Amino acid sequence: MTKKIIISLAVIAALVMGVLYGKGLLSVHQGLAPPASLAVLVLEKAPKTAPNVHFVDAMGSRHALDAFRGRYVLLNLWATWCAPCVAELPSLARLAANAPGLKVLAINTDHEKVDAAGFLRSHGAGSLPVYLDSERMMLRSFVVPGLPTTVLIGPDGKVVARAEGPAEWGTPDAVAYFKRITGT
Repeated sequence: MTKKIIISLAVIAALVMGVLYGKGLLSVHQGLAPPASLAVLVLEKAPKTAPNVHFVDAMGSRHALDAFRGRYVLLNLWATWCAPCVAELPSLARLAANAPGLKVLAINTDHEKVDAAGFLRSHGAGSLPVYLDSERMMLRSFVVPGLPTTVLIGPDGKVVARAEGPAEWGTPDAVAYFKRITGT
């Protein structure tokens, strides 16, 4: 009798996992690799908790990265002097507009004061909110070797993937990927 119950529970668990996988509700580490257009996005072998660092918005209000727990976050670190960063900004804006379950945080890391809002507008990414890391805490906390660097953080606050270098975030298959992992 006990053996039948165990087998029945195993079958039910397998069916539930299959349904969740089909709906895209499983995490990126449960068999859902990024598309070829996001080849630069490398899954972490052993996800670690993201540092709880702070950054500011255009008005000077301070934000904690931990405040975004409970949803997927794509954290992009960029600078105005970085040509590859500037080139990928419009695709980040397209991704943010088309994948509502994903929070895109494009954080300017310039250490000199710049008009980040004007810069984003003039480069086709004016829909992105302005966030600044003028104290370079993000760069140090995430050990960024170069820009652009993008970190995918899961709803549990763990870094699940990382991209060092530019990517085409707003392509249809990239948007579909992020919609699938966020369940939207």
